[in-house]
Amino acid sequence: MSDTEEIPATEEPIVDEDVDVEPEAEAEEPEYTGEDEENEIKLFGKWSYKEIQVHDISLEDYIACKGSHAVYLPHTAGRYQMKRFRKASCPIIERLSCCLMKKGRNSGKKIMATRIVQHTLEIIHLLTDQNPIQIVVDAVINSGPREDSTRVGGAGVVRRQAVDMSPFRRVNYSLYLLATGAREASFRNLKTMAECLAEELINAARGSSNSYAIKKKDEIERVSKSNR
Repeated sequence: MSDTEEIPATEEPIVDEDVDVEPEAEAEEPEYTGEDEENEIKLFGKWSYKEIQVHDISLEDYIACKGSHAVYLPHTAGRYQMKRFRKASCPIIERLSCCLMKKGRNSGKKIMATRIVQHTLEIIHLLTDQNPIQIVVDAVINSGPREDSTRVGGAGVVRRQAVDMSPFRRVNYSLYLLATGAREASFRNLKTMAECLAEELINAARGSSNSYAIKKKDEIERVSKSNR
């Protein structure tokens, strides 16, 4: 290589100073709303408790379906009979499944009752396209009698006297009527228990007189009205 030959200078990239190079846009984090949707408790992994509303203000404390009463399964194994009024804190869907364990041959079969309730909720969703928990809550509200009659008197003179029914007893009586209506409808019938219970709950939620519970409620209130 001769001394006269010039070494080619390495070309440097030209950077235009006027153009600002923007840093890569960072992915925007979703705003924290206080509740993690992934960790939201849903009944049977499907039905949300978020939008559930108890339309009767007197029954809000006795229909357990919100907050700490939201459960994945209606099988908490709680000791709700140990103290008076403790069963008011039992989730309402679990109370419904407990009411299905009536008559001697069904007592203690809670897994079977839970399965029936699960199938019932699926059927309700298919028929109404609504959250089935809301349908159950509405059915309980509509089918609890508000007035009853009791026996008053003694020494052979007995008469009936109309009395108001407490909110707690309204919920208890409502669950009893709903379960009894479904049981009687499915007895000696091709329809399954889940289908009959779904039909009973939907009719009761609508206030239809096709429901056994609504018919009984109206009858009880009519008798008590005549005994005021």
